[in-house]
Amino acid sequence: MSRIWENIVLGAGASGLMLCSLLKNRRDTLLLEKGREIGAKIAISGGGQCNLCNMNPKISDYRGEPQFIEAVIKRFDRRELLKWFENRALKTTLREGGKIFCSGSARDVVDIFAREIEGVTLKKSFEVKRAYREGRHFVVEGEKESFRSKNLIVALGGRSYPKLGGGDTGLQIAESFSHSIVSTAPALTGFTPQKEQFFFRELSGISTYVTLKVGERVFAGDLLFAHRGISGPVVLDASLWWERGEIEIDFLPSFSFDRVRSSKKLLSTVLPLPKRLSKVLIELAGVEDRNCYRLTRGEWKRLEVLGSYRFAPAGTFGYARAEVMRGGVDCAEIDPRTMMSRLEEGLFFIGEVLDVTGRVGGYNFQWAFSSAKVCADTLNGGDNRPTPT
Repeated sequence: MSRIWENIVLGAGASGLMLCSLLKNRRDTLLLEKGREIGAKIAISGGGQCNLCNMNPKISDYRGEPQFIEAVIKRFDRRELLKWFENRALKTTLREGGKIFCSGSARDVVDIFAREIEGVTLKKSFEVKRAYREGRHFVVEGEKESFRSKNLIVALGGRSYPKLGGGDTGLQIAESFSHSIVSTAPALTGFTPQKEQFFFRELSGISTYVTLKVGERVFAGDLLFAHRGISGPVVLDASLWWERGEIEIDFLPSFSFDRVRSSKKLLSTVLPLPKRLSKVLIELAGVEDRNCYRLTRGEWKRLEVLGSYRFAPAGTFGYARAEVMRGGVDCAEIDPRTMMSRLEEGLFFIGEVLDVTGRVGGYNFQWAFSSAKVCADTLNGGDNRPTPT
């Protein structure tokens, strides 16, 4: 009879690696990874420096069920997470917006996990074809071999970054065990323009500080014009909540035209914008770029569009350019005390595969690590695990 593992963990990303690092019973744990290397997404995150978490996290910065998210994150919050990494000699740096980065390289984080999972049996380049229960055990099938375990932990992430192994497998496994899936979409990605906004492409490479409104949510930060549309931190944040319809951009936050109405300078030179962008936006407003004092009341009125430019994106840059997937396994069917399925004893879901998604700024790694810690406590025999009914 083939070996029956205590735990099979699917996916060697942020959540899977943290889980394996925290397990007591590592020598009876099998970690299956689709790619050739562990932590591929960690290694490229944050421009190669890895934004581990945020100094000032708020549950409202996540999309998902607030009570569920809070119950999980409070079990392994920012302070405990940083202490865990600091105890392993990782130095961090605080940046704007409370973002906590590695002082060195994201590779340092991957190296820490590589050391911490020592004892776990790691099998790379293993693509899961199917997972199911057979009697008292789970069976995980690959192309040429299969494995059995008492517990199955799905840490496969979502559809983002398909080149790094992102895909549907985790969702398919959840559905095969009758779990509901909250509608998914690319998130933390850029917006593509409608025909009327094709002029965005002419501004490629220009960055400017804006506020951007999606529904009742307002974000502030840098907007970057790109060949495909608009991107930058403020757009990535907005994409988490945008589904369809218009967004509103204020290109002149905290600026008043009253400051420059009597100026003898050209309008394009007094606006607090990159000059090439100023000229395009002035033309968009239907105003001639001339001395400010010569502008008419009607022209000043038309310029107000720069503070409330509205348009409906054609879509997003898609999963290939998305940092994360929005949506996923319905958290109503997961116990936040354990991360175990409420539908299937011994089946766990952690990380991005769940319907929890955070803004830019370290929120998603925090979620991955916190959900892994809750799951590890359960598998380690913690008293948070409910008695099976």
